[in-house]
Amino acid sequence: MASPIADDSPLPCQRLSGKVALVTGGASGIGESIVRLFHKHGAKVCVVDIQDDLGQKLCSDLGNDVNVRYCHCDVSIEEDVSRAVDFTVENFGALDIMVNNAGVGGPPVEDIRNFELSVFEKVFDINVKGVFLGMKHAARIMIPLKKGSIISISSVASAIGGLGPHAYVGSKHAVTGLTKNVAAELGRHNIRVNSVSPYAVATSLALAHLPEEEKTAEAMDGFRSFVGRNANLQGVELTAHDVAMSVLFLASDESRYISGVNLMVDGGFSCANHVLRVFR
Repeated sequence: MASPIADDSPLPCQRLSGKVALVTGGASGIGESIVRLFHKHGAKVCVVDIQDDLGQKLCSDLGNDVNVRYCHCDVSIEEDVSRAVDFTVENFGALDIMVNNAGVGGPPVEDIRNFELSVFEKVFDINVKGVFLGMKHAARIMIPLKKGSIISISSVASAIGGLGPHAYVGSKHAVTGLTKNVAAELGRHNIRVNSVSPYAVATSLALAHLPEEEKTAEAMDGFRSFVGRNANLQGVELTAHDVAMSVLFLASDESRYISGVNLMVDGGFSCANHVLRVFR
């Protein structure tokens, strides 16, 4: 497979210069890539997460820049989300971009009869309620200003079934519905609302269901191999940076007339029925 695109190349311009962004789940994985890319493109960024050590380390990695701040927040708790939004505005004076990235996969459950309701509710609390609260409190700041971009990280599982546990797939379908409905409401305020749905990415979330002793480099290599074999687009590995680049586009003025879209970053995976293997 081709090597991932490096994110340290010189920039012809900064696509988010002067903008303020909040990224939930921003301390690791796809969220971390989004934070780093936004910062590189001139945005002031609030990193929101429950992983305090990783959040503070990311700020340190970015040189303890005054334009990057960390805020502890559990996205399933409305008071936390409201406080994180207010923290961003207090530190940076505005909120132009809201990225609802925080999410969980939940453990694999092969039989619905064994699916614990508490597990189902936890996944929906983070993946759906967390997105809704991010949208709600971002709108609270953006509506009076008559501008803004809200982007939620969904999944290829938002478009088709059979790609994960019921709670996860159901939650990602719900994110797509929320994106369309909130876009329909906020359009009159010049606020764009979109989602990004990637194919599988090799991050810590991919192995989150495993016991700690099984989260090894070999397990991650096995995940990459499995994902690569089953991908539609061959010869390139989807990375967190690729997803971040799509989010950057939707956050920037380059996408100023795009709203209500679920952008599939899946190499065409969701447009084909791979069971039939017509082209294999």
